[in-house]
Amino acid sequence: MPEKAKGTGVVIQNSPEPQNRLQSRSEGRLQANRQEGKKNMTGTVLLEKQDGIAVMTLNRPEAANALSKEMLSDMHEVLSEIKKDRGTRVVILTGAGEKVFCAGADLKERKGMNEEEVLQAVRKIGAVVNETAALPQPVIAALNGSAFGGGLELALACDIRIGACEAKYGLTETSLAIIPGAGGTQRLPRLIGIGKAKELIYTARRLTAEEAAAIGLLEYAVPRAAVIEKAFELAGEMQKNGPIALRQAKTAIDQGTETGLSAGLKIEELAYNALIPTEDRIEGLRAFAEKRTPVYKGR
Repeated sequence: MPEKAKGTGVVIQNSPEPQNRLQSRSEGRLQANRQEGKKNMTGTVLLEKQDGIAVMTLNRPEAANALSKEMLSDMHEVLSEIKKDRGTRVVILTGAGEKVFCAGADLKERKGMNEEEVLQAVRKIGAVVNETAALPQPVIAALNGSAFGGGLELALACDIRIGACEAKYGLTETSLAIIPGAGGTQRLPRLIGIGKAKELIYTARRLTAEEAAAIGLLEYAVPRAAVIEKAFELAGEMQKNGPIALRQAKTAIDQGTETGLSAGLKIEELAYNALIPTEDRIEGLRAFAEKRTPVYKGR
């Protein structure tokens, strides 16, 4: 039975099932959730952890999974749980419903805020997006639908993005006389280049999945029904590898690309050195010599 964390809107479910069964059951469950809106569960954020893969689902389909104050608090709790869980090797972030991954800020809620409350709300969204980016595990954004504004900024904080061909994507804030305030002006140009990022932000253009994939905003554009399947496929490829190595690779890439080459190479060296004394490294060598699949334990 799923467990609701006391005093929160977070639902946590754990299962030890093998990954192939996890993928099969999760695909069916998430497809059903899109139709039923998680009728059997309550909570603005759902967390399911099985066989080293954590699935975090934004669960406000009736509100386009908009980032309300309650949802942001629940996301913070879930992200904190994932961050400290050494058993979680890969994270999949998705949304409930068929049409929208996340519409960004909850504009209905914001309409009643004063200026100070708006400032605090923007900061909170930024903090949660930064928490997502700072997760030590690889994070796959399984974009079940469109992502605009803060919703796309949340996806930009992930390591890999898989988008639905039927959906659209954009940082549309300038059409509301504001700008991206949760990292969009910084992460988008780092991902697709300064000129193209300026064009998209200045015009508030909404891209098709094919257009987004062509400029590197998405790694994959697939039919909506195949989004979660592709996410589990990638997660499975990652999950079988050394979990400490995955974390160190993410650290080296994320930190190294923010510096010059010489400093980046030093960061890579330190990340590699951290792996030398691990049991997993020895297991990898033994498995290679014995021509068998390695069994990594994250030690």
